[in-house]
This record gives sequence, structure tokens and C-alpha cells, in this order.
Amino acid sequence: MFDPSGVEKRCDNLVPRVRKLVSEIIDEHRKSLEGCERQLGDTGDFVDVLLSLKGEEKLSEDDMVAVLWEMIFRGTDTTALLTEWAMAELILHPKIQSKLRAEIDSVVGSTGSINDADVAQMPYLQALVKETLRVHPPGPLLSWARLSTDDIQLSNGMVVPAGTTAMVNMWAITHDDSIWSNSEKFNPARFMVSEGGVDVDVRGGDLKLAPFGAGRRVCPGKNLGLVTVSLWIARLVQRFEWGPVDSSPIDLSEVLKLSLEMKKPLAAAATARNCV
Repeated sequence: MFDPSGVEKRCDNLVPRVRKLVSEIIDEHRKSLEGCERQLGDTGDFVDVLLSLKGEEKLSEDDMVAVLWEMIFRGTDTTALLTEWAMAELILHPKIQSKLRAEIDSVVGSTGSINDADVAQMPYLQALVKETLRVHPPGPLLSWARLSTDDIQLSNGMVVPAGTTAMVNMWAITHDDSIWSNSEKFNPARFMVSEGGVDVDVRGGDLKLAPFGAGRRVCPGKNLGLVTVSLWIARLVQRFEWGPVDSSPIDLSEVLKLSLEMKKPLAAAATARNCV
């Protein structure tokens, strides 16, 4: 005989497990460097290549460390942090969360399996990820610092003197009210053409929002990162309704480490929508 209370009990048990899992995923991504260093040390493949470079291609030890950190942190830490920022904004904006869930349900239903092809049919989800990248760029200072070897004349008349260390401050660009109207407001609709917004290419095609950089040094994992984060968010929102935890209110304060992190890690309550 079917026992509804048994299903409800399994759902109740699932919610804290999901909360714990999401927290563990974020923590594991943040701590991935140590594990990756051990793995590289055991197999030696990529490190061996770096060590084997000769002549003009030979890298200093500092350069090799920079390459490894860039590869590991920009490839894992940023995706976890972007997901965390997006979920925080969805909890703070329940109407946006409901609108996103409605889009997901219209494409795959409330229990269907979501894949990258489905993500391509979810423009609001893509707009949400873009808006999260704008308001909370995981890498606010693009790439490593550059040193000008000569005086550089910019098109706006400014001169960058030789010996100047320069970095691109993407955070400042994405929070500039002369570029973005109501820049402090979280509003995915600004990227929805159907709602009067503009479809901005975040993969380096438009420098007013280039969280992955642009040109020759653009992030090679940009497409994978976008799809990964989109899938994570879609699956979390499809199966659960997310809300705040009274004892730990959401704090959007930022702290810049290797990436832009939440000063106070996200705590959220997940309510299962379906359990079969």
C-alpha cells in the first residue's frame, strides 16, 4: 500500500543532504588547488612539460606557479563562486527565481533531465548568468598584472608611462552607471531583447562586459564555464525552491582573494518540489 508519509519523509531527508552537498561542492572547489597540486605531482604530465621548456620558451619558477594557479583557480574556483553568487541573488529575488523556474519547466518540465542543449533554449537562464557575471565578476581584475615597457598613448588622450603596472578592472566597468543603467540593481532582463534589453556577448566580443577577458589572452574555458554554471543553476532551481535561513541572512559583501568571494558564505534552505 502506498504511504504518502513515507515519500514526504524521504523528501524531508533529501533537503538537508542537498544543502550539505551544495556546500561541499563549493568548499571543494575553493580547496581544489591542494588536491590538484598532488595530482600533478604524481603524474607529472603538465609540470614535466613546463620544466622541459628550453631557450626562449623556458619559464621561471614564478611564471610556472602563475600558469598553474591560473589554470587551477580560474578553471574551478570561479565556476563555484559564480554559482554561489547566482543562487544568493535568486534567493534575494524570489520573483526572478520563479520566472527562471517557469522557463525551465516550459523546456524540460519539473522532473526532466537538463542537458546543455536545453540550456541553449533558456534565454532567461543565460541572461541570469550574464547579470551575475556583471554584478559579481568572479575575476574582477582580469588576468595578471602587465608592465608597460614604453610610454603608451591611449585613444582618449591619456598616456600610460613606461614602467607602469596595469590591470583591467572589470568590476569598475560593470558597475559604471555611465555604461550600465542602475548598475547596482540585479536585473537579468537587461540582457533580454524580448524585454527591451540588449544581448551582450560575454565571451570577449563586448568590452563593457568581458569577464573572461578578450583577444589573445581570453579564457580558453569560457564556453565550458558558462555551460557548467548554467547547468548547475538550472538543476538546482528545477528540483528545489530556495529561500533564506533566518539564522544566517544573505550578505552580499565581497572579499577579493584570488577570486571575488562572498565575505560570508551562502547559507540557504532548499524545499524539494518533487520526489519520486
